[in-house]
Amino acid sequence: MATTQQCRTALERLAGNLADADDDVRSAAALERSVSCHLTDLDTTFTGRLVHGRIEDMTTVHGPPSERAQIRLAMTSDDLVSLVDGRLNFARAWARGRVRLEAGLRDLLRLRSLL
Repeated sequence: MATTQQCRTALERLAGNLADADDDVRSAAALERSVSCHLTDLDTTFTGRLVHGRIEDMTTVHGPPSERAQIRLAMTSDDLVSLVDGRLNFARAWARGRVRLEAGLRDLLRLRSLL
């Protein structure tokens, strides 16, 4: 099981990857949406805002998210770290139920190139 700090570092790396991505990926992430990532094994949630391909105002709360974000992820801490490290394929993890993604249809369509 990864630690909360390892997960925060992974999310910060993900934010950096989005900011440094090529134009196609960056334009797909050019949404302005609230986001949450609930780590089921740590019962911890990271929340923030996706703003023009960057994750801003990231906070950590114990338990499930207190407010419903527009883009919601849920997974284990190890799966988060593996996804960001490139050792776990998002589509396969999602298809097997290891990762849950909830968002509006329009957001899902825009995010598909990121995933």
